[in-house]
Amino acid sequence: MKMIFLGAPGAGKGTQAEIVSEKYEIPAISTGAIIREAIKNQTEMGKAAKQFTEKGALVPDDVVIGIIKERLAQDDCREGFILDGFPRTVPQAQALEDMGVSIDLVVNIHVPDEKIVERMSGRRVCPKCGTSYHTAYNPSADGKTCDKCGEELAIRKDDAPEVVLQRLVTYHELTQPLEDFYAKLGKLVTVVGQEEVADTTALTLKVIDDKKQGR
Repeated sequence: MKMIFLGAPGAGKGTQAEIVSEKYEIPAISTGAIIREAIKNQTEMGKAAKQFTEKGALVPDDVVIGIIKERLAQDDCREGFILDGFPRTVPQAQALEDMGVSIDLVVNIHVPDEKIVERMSGRRVCPKCGTSYHTAYNPSADGKTCDKCGEELAIRKDDAPEVVLQRLVTYHELTQPLEDFYAKLGKLVTVVGQEEVADTTALTLKVIDDKKQGR
């Protein structure tokens, strides 16, 4: 099955994509990862992308789409795939359609903005060993230092509430219109993100199985 996973930053779409990828033995394709891979492998599109990434600039749509096209042509995508992080805009979605890539299902993981801010601003990471914690869901023993190495925990810059809010604004402006785009094509199904990852997974797998069974 060929799928796209949508969701605001922090909604958990990447986690669900990985779980579904493993269950159905199809690749979960992250845009950022395949751009880095294309650059590393020095493909034609990878070389084009490198010119922009070296300057700290966004890789243009035509280059991103070219890299996606290269990736989807690989053998492991024959039985299906999950696109995570692409398309980000309606023009990218239209370009995907124009390429002749037929998407079977678009899973939209919905979590309210205030819950996302709570989730992401509560994350803490150990700068020494990289262990992640959360002030509400997975705190360290004392809430301040790492249980493994004792280093003082830190907040990642992109988890600061003001940064998270700005990322959400960008998402609503550029990416949320994709919900209407795919709804009109009859391909969108929305899954409400739950507190527990396993509960969200159960809902996600149900909508996929329903689609497979034609329900």
